[in-house]
Amino acid sequence: MRRHAWLALWGTLLAAKVAAQAPAQGIAPDWPLLGRAKVTEAGKAMVVSAHPVASEIGRDVLLRGGNAIDAAVATFFALAVVHPEAGNLGGGGFMMYRRAPGYLHALDFREVAPGAATPTMYVADPATSHTGHLASGVPGSVAGMVEAHRRFGRLPWRSLLQPAIRLAREGFVIDDFRSTSIRNDSTRLSKFPASAAQFLPNGAPPPVGSTLAQPDLARTLEAIRDRRAAGFYRGWVADSLVAEMERGGGIITRADLRAYRTVWRMPLRLTYRGYTLYSMPPVSSGGVTLGMILNVMEGYKPLPPFGSPALLHREAEAFRRAYIERNAKLGDPAFVKNPVTTLTNKRFAAWLRSTIDTARATLTPDAVKILSEGPSTTHFSVVDAAGNAVSLTTTINSLYGNAVTVRGAGFLLNDEMDDFMTVPGGANQWGSVDGQVNAIAPGKRMLSSMTPTIVLDARRRVHLLVGSPGGTTIITTVYHILSNLIDHGMTLADAIAAPRMFHQARPDSIQFERDKELPAGVPEATVAELQRLGHGIRYRPLIGDVAAIIRTATGWQAVSDPRRSGGGAGH
Repeated sequence: MRRHAWLALWGTLLAAKVAAQAPAQGIAPDWPLLGRAKVTEAGKAMVVSAHPVASEIGRDVLLRGGNAIDAAVATFFALAVVHPEAGNLGGGGFMMYRRAPGYLHALDFREVAPGAATPTMYVADPATSHTGHLASGVPGSVAGMVEAHRRFGRLPWRSLLQPAIRLAREGFVIDDFRSTSIRNDSTRLSKFPASAAQFLPNGAPPPVGSTLAQPDLARTLEAIRDRRAAGFYRGWVADSLVAEMERGGGIITRADLRAYRTVWRMPLRLTYRGYTLYSMPPVSSGGVTLGMILNVMEGYKPLPPFGSPALLHREAEAFRRAYIERNAKLGDPAFVKNPVTTLTNKRFAAWLRSTIDTARATLTPDAVKILSEGPSTTHFSVVDAAGNAVSLTTTINSLYGNAVTVRGAGFLLNDEMDDFMTVPGGANQWGSVDGQVNAIAPGKRMLSSMTPTIVLDARRRVHLLVGSPGGTTIITTVYHILSNLIDHGMTLADAIAAPRMFHQARPDSIQFERDKELPAGVPEATVAELQRLGHGIRYRPLIGDVAAIIRTATGWQAVSDPRRSGGGAGH
């Protein structure tokens, strides 16, 4: 049998195995998320995002003859309306794009520090790095969408923004998730008049079934529709943003807005058990850290069973080592040299693995307190009928960013300055303790954990598009999905619904999901054994909101995470 024919057969058999199996053990019997993932099937093309309406808008663009980039642009701006906790104009993000002939592209539209930023600007009051005007970096989202469309879009720009403009002007129906989300952050939002007016009408969160219109946001979207990037970074929208800064003590200027630029980067190529992965290079730490974890775990042959103490111990130790390297060595490549080749080398992973004691935990010195903030990031995936594929993660950092809505313009600002090392030796709101390589400097991009990833099968076809919100948990969430599929033979729905574990070296503990009324997904006996091995144990709210697409025998399957409230749409 010729090699390419064997690889094709191997890929088909593996896909059938993955589709047929489900996790048999390692999950607590009362874990309620299994069976609750939202699954959408389609033969030709698919969009999956954090809101079904946004996915339907992207799908409709594909039906009109648009490509994956066109659908991504339309989905992005729709999310800015219907998913206000994370969909954004005032933030930034990263996009992985694979053109059907096989070319890979990575777009960095991460926020940057304003020109007046200083390394010590948050030392006196660390809280100002994540709430209020001073917390905002210069937004990159609009520039990112404009640049992606300029290079690869097919349909007219104006037509891609019209659905979002209509949603903002006429309103959309508030579901339980969105109502609860606004309620949970209402204390922060109420501190800023424009945010209170937009998201707390009559002084309260909009109830389920009500319609939320955002006329100021509609005007901003119209400016972007008519003038592209100039409609946001210049003109009345820019003037409104700068006026907001001046009212609240922020430091973004007109010069900062005019100077913002996106960056096309070389995608980071990784391999894992016969699959090829493409993910983001720095200034995102996502691809490099994911690569370190995968390389370490690939050396365990065979892996212990899913959910077993032996597996969770090895994963925790791999996570610990990868995050130590991440925090000490990665930053904006315009300012620091990132040892990407070394960190993602299989030999380096073998050395890391050799330092893992399979009989006990390795303690991390100087453990710090983790803060509890929600992940105001969102991920969506798109594949079109020609096989073009987009994996895109965008963020304003905390839920509702810095909680400041630009008066008269209707969009929230980010609090991405908190993703820098704001206080030497101190943790940011995600509990991450970064090194000097991620110190604040004017014009510098802050380190990110966003991990939009495209996975190719042995025939070099798109196999999986995956990503998630979740701060520093994004990287391990993407790892879990990949390992659940490839190592443990789960369906995509079960891979996403399965309980997740997190460890980032500091704080020195394994973190398991246990949210509100939900029980923990890990059996008590497993937890006890991990404690015997020397691990600290913490419980935290549910981790992530995966929006993934996988190839099937008949087309595509989209799966939305049962932890939140997304949905897919295809044709």
